[in-house]
Amino acid sequence: MNDEGRADDSDEFVRRYGSVVYNLALRLTGNAADAADLAQESLIKALKGLPAFRGGNKSVWVYRITVNAWKNMLRANSYRRALRFFSTDGEGVSSEPTDVAAREPGPEESASAADEKALIERALALLSPGERAALVLRELDGRSYEEISEVLDLPLGTVKSRLARARATLAEVLSEVKNDAS
Repeated sequence: MNDEGRADDSDEFVRRYGSVVYNLALRLTGNAADAADLAQESLIKALKGLPAFRGGNKSVWVYRITVNAWKNMLRANSYRRALRFFSTDGEGVSSEPTDVAAREPGPEESASAADEKALIERALALLSPGERAALVLRELDGRSYEEISEVLDLPLGTVKSRLARARATLAEVLSEVKNDAS
């Protein structure tokens, strides 16, 4: 294959997986700048590894590359900024599809949403990176347990236990806040 053919394949690969990788990176890192860096790094690694790809589910393979790059970023980032699921500048991650037209919320809705965002941010900060990755893949990306197992390179039972711990932590924090408000 000539260089032009490889460039076409690379362009098609980025068109197909670029937004998927960026959205996952944004959910993992919690801010657009880190997500852009992570997505770029992940796509470059995937493109370099594409000739060695042996078949199977390419989307799971790309997810695994992204999650592993995120884990490396966490290790390299001593103050762990990447653990924040939502940014503190008001640009939180939305789990709603991007093509849904947003209506302007009223003042009460805005205040309630800000409170809920802060609560979720606090709860997610309590999760380990493994629990957080599993929760993002399952609850926000809708991945099956089997796919999460492949992406995180973990046994199925470990994925299920991490999800159970993550959900329990979130439920506990929500319960405490609800009791405090009563």
